[in-house]
Amino acid sequence: MRDRSKLLIGILIAIIVILAAIVVYAFVVQPGITGYATERQQEGYLIALSEVVQTAAQCQPISLPIGEGAVITLIAAECYPEIFGAPQQTQQQSE
Repeated sequence: MRDRSKLLIGILIAIIVILAAIVVYAFVVQPGITGYATERQQEGYLIALSEVVQTAAQCQPISLPIGEGAVITLIAAECYPEIFGAPQQTQQQSE
């Protein structure tokens, strides 16, 4: 009977430890991993956007896929003043 009580206590302790590990993972570890991944995704987005803008500003066309078989080509409007008009100057530049 005494061995059976020790076994039951051991099983209950093991269950408590497993549940505690699940709670720690759910509320501490996973949010940290998710936050890190989100930060890296945002950083990658900003790098890609910066590269696209820099390339377009150099009057180089950029083809971006927007769906299955669909592509949009970007280029800065300043590269075609005859179509989009001359860039407007601010008052500080004209004075």
